Amino acid sequence: MSHKRIPKRKAAIAVGGVAALGAAAFLLPMANASQDNASGATTTAPKTLKSANDASDLAAQLQELLGQAFAGSYYDSGKQQLVVNVISGDNNIVVQAEKAGAVVRQVQNSNSELAAVAQTLKTKATIPGTAWAVDPKTNKVVVTADSTVTGTKWDTLQSTVQGLGSNMATLKKSSGTFKTLVSGGDAIFSQVQDGTVRCSLGFNVTASDGSPAFLTAGHCGVAAKDWSDSETGQPIATVDQAQFPGAGDFSLVKYNDATTQAPSEVNIGNGQTVAINQAVDATVGETVFRMGSTTGLHDGQVTGLDATVNFQSETDPNGVDTVTGLIQTNVCAEAGDSGGSLFTQDGGAVGMTSGGSGDCTSGGETFFQPVTTALQATGATLGDAGAGDGGAATADPSASAGDETGTGDQAGGDQIGGAADPSATAGDQSGTGDQTGTGDQSGTGDETGTGDQSGTGTDTSSSH
Repeated sequence: MSHKRIPKRKAAIAVGGVAALGAAAFLLPMANASQDNASGATTTAPKTLKSANDASDLAAQLQELLGQAFAGSYYDSGKQQLVVNVISGDNNIVVQAEKAGAVVRQVQNSNSELAAVAQTLKTKATIPGTAWAVDPKTNKVVVTADSTVTGTKWDTLQSTVQGLGSNMATLKKSSGTFKTLVSGGDAIFSQVQDGTVRCSLGFNVTASDGSPAFLTAGHCGVAAKDWSDSETGQPIATVDQAQFPGAGDFSLVKYNDATTQAPSEVNIGNGQTVAINQAVDATVGETVFRMGSTTGLHDGQVTGLDATVNFQSETDPNGVDTVTGLIQTNVCAEAGDSGGSLFTQDGGAVGMTSGGSGDCTSGGETFFQPVTTALQATGATLGDAGAGDGGAATADPSASAGDETGTGDQAGGDQIGGAADPSATAGDQSGTGDQTGTGDQSGTGDETGTGDQSGTGTDTSSSH
């Protein structure tokens, strides 16, 4: 992003960053409406759901309709259909779900039984470097251990999972290390005692009192109070609320200037933006896009919901920072991407980057704070804060994942306008310049640092 202060009555920091290292392009056509199958299909034929938002809406409707018989759902992207799990053998339940437009699958484990599995893991296996989430495709809880879980820790985790039964949970290893990843989206900075903390803006919102604000990761709001849009600039926003660890990882940060224009959009580079029109719940199997100031635009799929992640504590070498209620994905992320935007092709705000393992070369697991939960907890609403004097046409993320080349300044804080297709931008971009910091700013290995999150080595900044 451009390292200059946002002037009064100018566009606030645009949501999202620019540089990208490469991701598979999903060249999907833009579509906002659900469609039924070809003419002549019966009323119980599954609906064709070309929009991720449509799949999320149908999943929410079915959860309310089916009650305790609902055992999760996921989006079959190949067939563009929603698959819903039911535990009741009552044919009426099946008929209701089919009439609503879903593919119905009868499964063994109920949501309450899977929640009990997660509670057992919390009691017996809250170990740094572990995570678990419900996988509706397998109707089990998937437990993941990173590379630091070895020796007696691994033995404890393995025996706990085995004790749950093979039909209830599975265990897998991750090659990386679970850590918070401060930075992402348009870069934001804060000066702390031992250097600079760097995070990312997630989504611009309107606070409950009507003032302009933005959402970012909670561990960013805990690390520092005052935030700037440049590494050496004066603060432009102040943390109002922050949650981390515990039930979520989100912060509400209010702009200091009440006249700041905060457009509801994601900046995907080269003046291109994706208009954000609503907050949506994630659906397992759907394609999502992540924007971060370190690695830019990348895409992947949602793999789990209501995930619990046990990060190594940044303030206590022997402690654990447990965060619950997260979205699990296979979208890559690196140091500097925390707080950045997770969104759908059709403009749905899904989440903010919390942390994960791996990188954008080898991949890995990543976790995101749901936007819907953060909005409910803070009382904020999506949408432009302040009367905007400009904006961008709706962009298609899948068309922007292509061959763009960007430099740090391309994501300028007040640069809005243009139309983009995120999946075409998430491709072979390469980015250099200010937005990724300098030197070792993006950090490696121990980049999450300790309580002051200032990182390690000779670099005085910390990328999360």
